[in-house]
Amino acid sequence: MKVNKIMVLRLVLSLMLMLVFSSCSKKSSSKNSSRATGWNVEGKKASKPQEAGPGLVFIEGGTFTMGKVQDDVMHDWNNTPTQQHVQSFYMDETEVTNAMYLEYLDWVKKVFPPTEENYKHIYEGASPDTLVWRNRLGYNETMTNNYLRHPSYAEYPVVGVNWIQAVEFSKWRTERVNEALLEKNGYLKKGAKTNDVTAEQNFSTETYLNTPTSAYGGNSEIVLAGKKGARKPRPTKGGTVAEPKNIYAQRSSGIVLPEYRLPTEAEWEYAAAADVGQREYNIYKGQKKYPWSGSYTRSGKRQVKGDQLANFKQGNGDYGGIAGWSDDGADITDAVKKHGANDFGLYDMAGNVAEWVMDVYRPIIDNEANDFNYFRGNQYSKNKIGSDGKIELVTKDNIKYDTLSNGKIIARALPGQIAQVPVDENETYLRQNFDKSDNTNYRDGDKQSTKYFNFGEVDPSDKKARSERTMYNSPEHNVTTDSLGKMVRKYDRSAKRTTLINDNVRVYKGGSWRDRAYWLDPAQRRYFPQDMATDYIGFRCAMSKVGSKSVKGKRARN
Repeated sequence: MKVNKIMVLRLVLSLMLMLVFSSCSKKSSSKNSSRATGWNVEGKKASKPQEAGPGLVFIEGGTFTMGKVQDDVMHDWNNTPTQQHVQSFYMDETEVTNAMYLEYLDWVKKVFPPTEENYKHIYEGASPDTLVWRNRLGYNETMTNNYLRHPSYAEYPVVGVNWIQAVEFSKWRTERVNEALLEKNGYLKKGAKTNDVTAEQNFSTETYLNTPTSAYGGNSEIVLAGKKGARKPRPTKGGTVAEPKNIYAQRSSGIVLPEYRLPTEAEWEYAAAADVGQREYNIYKGQKKYPWSGSYTRSGKRQVKGDQLANFKQGNGDYGGIAGWSDDGADITDAVKKHGANDFGLYDMAGNVAEWVMDVYRPIIDNEANDFNYFRGNQYSKNKIGSDGKIELVTKDNIKYDTLSNGKIIARALPGQIAQVPVDENETYLRQNFDKSDNTNYRDGDKQSTKYFNFGEVDPSDKKARSERTMYNSPEHNVTTDSLGKMVRKYDRSAKRTTLINDNVRVYKGGSWRDRAYWLDPAQRRYFPQDMATDYIGFRCAMSKVGSKSVKGKRARN
């Protein structure tokens, strides 16, 4: 019995020693130590998943058949089926509404007062074209005067917005969301985004990330040494005070979100089709004709049997059915979320308004060149470096405007943002994946797409020679300004034009309140000039997903 007590005591002591050594081992391997070198890496952070931005729904990526339609009565031959893969991304739950766009206009008007000479074109350039409602043989002045601003239409999708304006709204939204996140995390003065913002003190995400001390016009009272990122100065052994580190948020901080943008055509079509609702193991059970299951536009559910599943034109002169029994609840557009969501949780992916996507239109989708995140329209740029070797910011004195073919003037970039220039040979030399800044016309069927084309034959600066070798012989309208500052519009009246396709026409997807059911198919595609607007095209934003493909980890396959 005595021996057993000694053995138990020895066992207890040995266990205690093991625990002590284990704790020492854990202490010696700090959580900040590098797996590459074993060094203590200050500021090392654990893996942090991306947060969804305001208004966005997660879309898990995957493979799908792009361009597969059941009918092609228009004989466009522009949606030949191709197998594509789309990475996971986020997309707006609904189309951008009038209320959302008015928030943008109010901000622009406050920060860049249109009464000031330098900024007079910014607000006008951002404003939707309300005259799109007018019709030569129709009375629609009520919508012309009320649709954008009357509270009755606040939750209706914004229209009269051209593609360029939709892109600018997306950029503005990126800045405001990241500005709020940085303020929330203590990197920006609380309330500065509403109380202190001016044209000279304007926030830009890229400016903050590249040169934080230049954000908000370099106002150090607004751009703070972040409460959560800063390390307090502490004296070293020699008595000197170490410089604080990580006092500003960085991309590695995980606070700043990727940019809001228009979805690519592949993303939009994938999200609209929502084939995820009919998958079985690793295949899809057939191709859906519409964003919902089935081949009919009316609901088969008992409670709402016979109701239309989207807002579209039923037939000649029939936009919403007879009085007392409205088929789709609307004659023009309708408030978002009036019809059910698809299997991804997205509303109005068919009907209500058609939607702009990022892509430049071409009749072909070249899946031989690429079948991963397909997109046509890449124009790569880089930050402009000034003569002093520093990043050059846009200011009120060097702001540049673009005059569109219809005469509308739009700011190329806003004060506070980093000026951009096309990438040059420094970035393209000996690369295999791209060889120039503008890749819009890559393999689009023109002579330059053939292996027999002599790339040294034509001088890039010779506009006439280049135009003779382009695939798409579209009209070339021109707008210039004379010596008195008066706008001169030159309309191309050439009888030799054979197409309307050029580098400035963009794809729009989905049917609208003006369209028949034929256009509700997610695979249908049309195009429209990027600087023109209509009463039936709106848009929604998307955001790329960083990190893992899924937000919930691997799921059951069936």
